[in-house]
Amino acid sequence: MKISVLVVAAAGLLGTGFAHAQSGADVAKAKGCLNCHAESTKKVGPSMKDISAKYKDNKSAEADLTAKLKSGKGHPKISGSDAEIKSAVEFVLSHK
Repeated sequence: MKISVLVVAAAGLLGTGFAHAQSGADVAKAKGCLNCHAESTKKVGPSMKDISAKYKDNKSAEADLTAKLKSGKGHPKISGSDAEIKSAVEFVLSHK
């Protein structure tokens, strides 16, 4: 009985570590997005509000922006996991 409880507890701890993802704001900060983009004002690049407004009615906005960030076409290439890039893109698109 003790062994099965330990196995379940260990599996739970491992699962929580893999399930925790960084927030979009944390990823944007860590990847340097905030060096060129501010939330509501233009810096080197457009503001996050302007990007969100540009893609407002675009159903493929997330895929389009993700492709831009991964390929380096039209934006400097970003190195990061798919989950990190997805989180950052969702964060940017959430600005209204």
